[in-house]
Amino acid sequence: MIEWLYHLDINFFRLGNEALANPVFDVVMPFITNVRHWYVIYIAGIILLLVYGGKRGRWAVLFAIITIVISDQLSSFVLKPMIGRLRPCHALDHVRLLVGCGGGFSFPSSHAVNNFAIALFFGSVYRKAMPYLLLIAFIIAYSRVYVGVHYFSDVIAGAFVGAGIGYLVYLLYKRMILSPTTDNTSS
Repeated sequence: MIEWLYHLDINFFRLGNEALANPVFDVVMPFITNVRHWYVIYIAGIILLLVYGGKRGRWAVLFAIITIVISDQLSSFVLKPMIGRLRPCHALDHVRLLVGCGGGFSFPSSHAVNNFAIALFFGSVYRKAMPYLLLIAFIIAYSRVYVGVHYFSDVIAGAFVGAGIGYLVYLLYKRMILSPTTDNTSS
């Protein structure tokens, strides 16, 4: 059964990395997959929330930082070393590698974990933004397969882990910020 799943994962990787290859994606996906290209958007969003988001926006920024710290640390320093799966660009022959392969492990994709965590957190705080945030997270996650550094199972698992973290942090945000309880007992 495990062998069958492994071959299925390789076949889906080949589909996403080779069969769907085209000149437009060959330019766009390496750009999308590079987190440095997103810094301007992240910083602009943070500034907008801090300046125009009121108390809710400022708390959302703080909880988003908590979300990223948890998601990135869990994926990069707990799950990846524990599972120890090699990236397809290290494990397979004839991979279309459009960016550097990287030296770390691949499961789960930290890009997927982090982006789905943020999408679920902010999408839960700002419901109308949810479809757009999920679409962005999906595109970033797929870009990791397209450029040759992750299997589909890496990004699918990353999406689930990240979504779980994002939603759990949202529940904490909701409990602490949106509906805090007060202790009315007298001493």
